[in-house]
Amino acid sequence: MLFFLDESGTDHREAPYEVLGAVGILERDLWNYVQAIASLEVDVFGMRLRDLKPGKRGACKELKGKHLLQRDKFRYAAQGPRMEPARRRDLAHAFLQKGLMAGTPCRDEFTAYGQATLDFVARLLEQAGRFHVKVFASMVDIDAPRPADDDMLRRDHAFLFERLFYYLEDTSAGAQGILVFDEMERSQSLQVIRRMERYFVETETGRMRSHRIIPEPFFVHSDLTTAIQTADIVCYVLNWSYRFGKMTGVTRSELGPYLERIRPLIYKRVPDEENGQGHTVYGVTYVDDLRPRSERGGA
Repeated sequence: MLFFLDESGTDHREAPYEVLGAVGILERDLWNYVQAIASLEVDVFGMRLRDLKPGKRGACKELKGKHLLQRDKFRYAAQGPRMEPARRRDLAHAFLQKGLMAGTPCRDEFTAYGQATLDFVARLLEQAGRFHVKVFASMVDIDAPRPADDDMLRRDHAFLFERLFYYLEDTSAGAQGILVFDEMERSQSLQVIRRMERYFVETETGRMRSHRIIPEPFFVHSDLTTAIQTADIVCYVLNWSYRFGKMTGVTRSELGPYLERIRPLIYKRVPDEENGQGHTVYGVTYVDDLRPRSERGGA
């Protein structure tokens, strides 16, 4: 099993929460999923978005939630009636081409591009369900206290690894998971590795979970990795629309339909009633304190 991880809201600018998320997909399904999303891009935009140059109008070479689901896309889409797919594709493609050539799109092209991006995300999430993608996330309060020790694994990572471990246990007796992170600066990547090594090597829980989760992660370029881009979109939607328990952060109602496509993908572990064991565990959790127990005074 491959788990692709990404984050949302870590810059603490607009997003109501920090989100560390992962999408899990079986190795046998990954390439078919990648091909399906590539075909979807061509069907919706008339081209692959990775072929666009950065810095140009509309040029989101990465399929990132903050680009595809920006408020302006909804505003563009609402400028006119819903377009017939073939015409919308041609106009959206013209919009992107004018961006490459520093041209000025017309109103219909703006409208088509807005409608195309929103439809693309909906259909991408539909494909994720078709290929049995599973969703996991830790949603973190912006003001959550941080660990004093920079090499200590934060609780959002620990909770996420816990749920990945449970899912692998549920999958099969010998199932193992490989973690694939969005590439960071080298120093940040090394810090992630140090934190994981300390957790998986020095703690009893970590050592037990290392039988399922391979402790050394891979790092990839997100703009070249479809599943990382999927994780980014999922994190973005969860950040702005998924709420439960004590979560009161501002929401964007227009993202509701995308959340409803994600809900069935969220991992859920039900209790083993026959043996009277466990309780329901959800793949998405909320964290209001990132410090380890030793720093929380046993709380």
